[in-house]
Amino acid sequence: MSVSDVIVSLIIALLLLETVARLPAALRGRRRERSLWGVFVAFAGAWWLRTDTGRAVIDPLGINDLPTLLKHILAITGICVLLTYVTDVYNDEDATARHIKITSRVHRVAARASLATVLCLAAVFFLALDRSKTAADSPYFMGRHAGEPGLAVYLTLFNAYTGAAAAVCGYQWGRAARHARRWTLRTGLAMMAAGMALIVIYAALRTAYLVAATVYPVTATVGAAQEHVTDSVLYTGFLLWLLGCITPATRALGIRIRATRAVIALHRMWRDLVLAVDGIALYEPSKFLGGRRAAALLNTVRDVLSHDATPQIRLGRYVTEIRDVTHELRRRAPADLFERARQLAQAQGHTADDANAVAEAYWLKAALTTAHRPAGAPAAFHTVGDDFTTEVPWLLRVAAVYRHAQAVTAATLLHAVTAPPVPDPART
Repeated sequence: MSVSDVIVSLIIALLLLETVARLPAALRGRRRERSLWGVFVAFAGAWWLRTDTGRAVIDPLGINDLPTLLKHILAITGICVLLTYVTDVYNDEDATARHIKITSRVHRVAARASLATVLCLAAVFFLALDRSKTAADSPYFMGRHAGEPGLAVYLTLFNAYTGAAAAVCGYQWGRAARHARRWTLRTGLAMMAAGMALIVIYAALRTAYLVAATVYPVTATVGAAQEHVTDSVLYTGFLLWLLGCITPATRALGIRIRATRAVIALHRMWRDLVLAVDGIALYEPSKFLGGRRAAALLNTVRDVLSHDATPQIRLGRYVTEIRDVTHELRRRAPADLFERARQLAQAQGHTADDANAVAEAYWLKAALTTAHRPAGAPAAFHTVGDDFTTEVPWLLRVAAVYRHAQAVTAATLLHAVTAPPVPDPART
């Protein structure tokens, strides 16, 4: 396998990865999420038709160069949909800005021109190109049809459309990169803009060579050198654009992974709490097979992956519901339960915030056994965190202790609270 084949395979793999990763957002998202997904699908198809496998699927239809026509049609579709996506994104920011108005006008023109361009390409392909030529004449499309006026019309249309649309996209991303605050977003946008700039250069180089080859005959060596140079520019530009698309997503992926890990870590404590107090959970915990221990793993997976649109939303819900149940338990737990839990934590050697986290976990474990009692005035309770940013790491510390706290701890605390005072012998 040549280096070119490896690069093409890498590009196709990245496009398919993006297609799969963005499918959920496309199914439930707005038009721009669906547009971006459509871009990756169209480009994946176009690049696949550059491979021997793709051509082998189309060639049995018996029309020479048909894979090339289909590849160009898919590329035009992809760049048109990409321009739609870019227009939608920046219209949401400020539709009155001058550069946005220009992009919107270009998009409207490009949307109408895309169909006309595709029809013109098809007409030139079937009516003006000598399709009796095969790969035996030349392995390259341009080499097979060099000197034909139809080739000049065909590729000028294609290069003009893709070059103009790529220039508009690159301009918008370059401008956005200068104003981006997060380095991941700034880096991604800069790479996408650079990629589009190389696509424009690719279109210009191909057009310049096309004009020269139409006017002056060129040797096969020159043609092969041209293909190598322009393909290198195309590969570099497309990889830059693809990696630029992925770079900002890595931060979002990292956030989703951290949120999912936090949800998993909080799950056991959350499940015990919301099952103890009715009416708190927005979505009841999974009770497959009656919630028996044998189905614990499946119920955990269903809780962790279902209902909410994103792990971040699910994490926010868990935190809110844990706090709501805690408030309800404060109305049922003995008044000095927390102080005794802190004393127990300190007696075990815990200090400072560590003692407070252990005490809160012990308090929750013990307070759960009082959930059936009538509600009264809230008992004294101490916790850390007054916003989501600080609450999550604190509750993770509490949950880590809660998972290992024994039921005997809760019984000990409640016994200490409810046991009658021992008479002082000195006073008798």
